Formats: sequence, C-alpha cells, structure tokens
Amino acid sequence: MAAIGPEILGLLMLAIIAAIVIVVNGVKIIRPYEQAIYIRLGSYIKILNPGFNYVAPLINETVKIDLRTMVLDVPRQEVITKDNSPVNVDAIIYVKVVDPKKAFFEVTDYRLATVYLAQTTLRSIIGDMDLDEILSNREKINLKLRDILDEATDQWGVKVEAVEIREIDPAPKVKQAMEEQTSAERLRRAAILKADGAKTAAILNAEGEKRARVLQAEGLRQSKILEAEGERLAIILESQGEAQKLRILSVGASTLDAKALTVLSLEAVKKLGEGQATKIVLPFELTRLVEGISDYIGGSKKVPEREISKMEDIERSIGTAEAMLGPIPTQAELRMDQKKLEEDMAKDRREAEAIKAQSRLSSS
Repeated sequence: MAAIGPEILGLLMLAIIAAIVIVVNGVKIIRPYEQAIYIRLGSYIKILNPGFNYVAPLINETVKIDLRTMVLDVPRQEVITKDNSPVNVDAIIYVKVVDPKKAFFEVTDYRLATVYLAQTTLRSIIGDMDLDEILSNREKINLKLRDILDEATDQWGVKVEAVEIREIDPAPKVKQAMEEQTSAERLRRAAILKADGAKTAAILNAEGEKRARVLQAEGLRQSKILEAEGERLAIILESQGEAQKLRILSVGASTLDAKALTVLSLEAVKKLGEGQATKIVLPFELTRLVEGISDYIGGSKKVPEREISKMEDIERSIGTAEAMLGPIPTQAELRMDQKKLEEDMAKDRREAEAIKAQSRLSSS
C-alpha cells in the first residue's frame, strides 16, 4: 500500500474542515424570544421557530427578529400649539413585533419608521390643541397617539402597546408668563379667601352680639318675671297669713261679751304702761273704756247685757271663712311651688349657657 503524501493529506484535511464548516453553516439556533426569516437564493421560504433548525448550507440567509417589547425614544422636538405657544415635547413608545415577515419585507427599518411616524403624528396632535389643554390632558394625548400609531404600523407587523409623553416644556418666555399668571391667580384667590373670611367673621360677630343682646334681654325679662312672681307669692302668703290671723281672732272674739272685752282692754293698757316710752298712743277711745270699766265694777246704774255671738250667725251675715279668704295653701303645697320655681330658674340658666356656648363656637 502506497504511502499518502503530505500534499494529499493536507487536501484531505482541508476537505474535512470544509465539510464541517458547510454542515455547521446549515445549523440555526433560534432563541425563545426570537423568530427567523429563512431565505434561500433570494426567495422567502418560511419562518424559523425557536429551537434547533437546519437549513440548506451556503445558499441560505436567515434574519433573526426579536419578538420582545422594545422601548423606542422619540427625540425632543419643538412644536407650535394651536394658540401659537412653542413647546418642546418628547415621548417614549413601547412596540412589539407580531408578524416577523411583514416587519422584514414591508419596511426597511421598522424601529426608525415607527419613531419618525411618532414624531410627525405627535406634532400634528399638539398643533391642534391649546397649551392649557396639552398640559392638563396628557393622558388623552397618549391614547390618541397610540391609536394612530397602532393603526399605521399594523401593516408593518408591529403593534404599538403604549405611548407616554415624557416631558412637555414650554418656551422660557411662555413659562415665565405662565408663572406670572399662576402667581396672579393665587393672589386673586388669596384676596377672595381673605375677603370671605372677613365677611364671615363680621357676620359671626354680629350674630354673636345679636344673640348676646337677646340672651341679656331674655335674662332680664326672666329675672323680672321671677322677681314679680316671688313678690306676688310673698304678698299672697303674707295676706293669707294676716287673713288667717284675723279669722282666728274673729272666731275667738265672737263668743266674748262686753265684760271680757273690758278685761282684755285693761290688760292691753297695763302692758302699755309697762313700756319705756314717754308717749303712748291708745288704739281706742279712753272714755268709752272708762265707761265700760265702771259698768263692769258696778258703778253704773245698769250693766248692759250683750248676747254672745254664735258661729252660725257670723257665717250667715258675712259668709264662711273659706268663701271670704279662699283656700289657704298647706306647707307641702308651698314647698312644691318653691321647688317648681327653682327648677324653672335652673332650666332657664341651662338654656342660656347652651346658647352662649353655641354662639362662641359659631364665632370661632
């Protein structure tokens, strides 16, 4: 057997290496978040799914497409609003490839195309809105921009998941005017609040003074009523006491004759004489008293007889004691009247204190 020369061995080794390279060239490993476009000799063949794939070597082309959500930055640009206010706006876009075949064959670079489309669409949306509306309706701009972009990129096999306006920055002069407007608005609100506070305080003070005067007048009225009620009750009780005293005296004196009255008169004169006074005023005519004494001791020729009065005769002539004097309240009834009067006074004080507390709370 002839020995293999070095040249032949080198060619053999080269052929083996070339075969290995050709075989390896046909092996395509696709990651789980990717799909690949398989093109053979310039013709689209199929979509390669994640995992191990073997294609015809040397005459194939595979382009991997990332299926994960990508974040695209829309560059900052100056836009003129509807009310001619220049603002600087930038945004970010969240996109995802849903059809790798369209994303590769329908557009040159779907990322760049999506960013440029977002720029022009954003400029168009901002140009149709006033500055105040832009600053207060950012979410509305996001939704409108997302819908327009999603509809336009659908033919590229790209889905726009979300759009977020990152910053809306008015021009320096516009920002200064906005700050002055905000400051003026705050000063106006502060002046209005201050005026409302002064108005409310004046109303509350007037209301408090009014209530205080009403309470003072009501208290004065209640005190006068209570004083009058007390005086009336005192006069009634005193009069009833005097009437009861007179009734007892009249009942006791109704059975006395002239002799008994003479003796009582002498006793009264005796008591007057025992006093320290130098001037004595007698409550009856002295001559008649002396005449009665002389008749009593027998100095008179005839002692007049006086018939003792009976209770029936007195009641028949002047009426009963109850009809003349009215019912006399008992001690228990007087205590009940006094207790009721004290309760009414305490109730009035509590009501006055409650109204004063409410007035203080309203004024504070």
